[in-house]
Amino acid sequence: MKRRIFVHSLLIAPVAPAAVEAGQAAPPQKAPQQQPPPQPNTPARQVPRQPAQIPKLEVTSLDLAAQTAPHFFTETQLATLHKLGAVLVPPLKGNPGAEEAQAAEFLDFLIGVSPDARQKSYQFGLDKLESQAKNKFQKSFSDLAPAQVDTLIRPLLVARPWPEDLPADPLQGFMAQVHEDLRTATMNSREWAEAAEKSGHRFGRGFRGSGYYWYPIDPISQG
Repeated sequence: MKRRIFVHSLLIAPVAPAAVEAGQAAPPQKAPQQQPPPQPNTPARQVPRQPAQIPKLEVTSLDLAAQTAPHFFTETQLATLHKLGAVLVPPLKGNPGAEEAQAAEFLDFLIGVSPDARQKSYQFGLDKLESQAKNKFQKSFSDLAPAQVDTLIRPLLVARPWPEDLPADPLQGFMAQVHEDLRTATMNSREWAEAAEKSGHRFGRGFRGSGYYWYPIDPISQG
């Protein structure tokens, strides 16, 4: 009986420590948690820098400071146009003429940005008048006396039933166009508007003009 108990104890003895060790096994370890990436050491709010204040400078118009240089016409062509303006649109009744209104300078700008056909008409007409003046009077057109100018241009001024219908003759067509352009440029000039303002005729009956004036702006040299 004792031997049976002893044998039974031998069979149980190795199992008991194993059971005890299994019961005392360490609990499973948890997977390490990922840490968030470190944030850069920068202030949470930054004060934006304001740009330095740019001073505003008063700009004087080029036309008020100096005479404008020709852009499209040659010097001879522009001188001929000046002469035509002085003869065709002189000062009248306190209003400035084409010379006082700088109509030639405005047309130099206007024709320079006009269609090719109109540019060629002006170049042809101005060159033709210069050629006729030298052939007939041995002078440049700009140096002719008013009577001599009248001798050359009077045959070229013809009546038109409609303003839009220019004469078929190229030189007569040029004279009709330049006469109308010089008069229109003069009546829409700053000088004409200022003269009308001073005289009080701006809003009077029969006043020819809008009270406003054109001002040429070259997109290349002025912004």
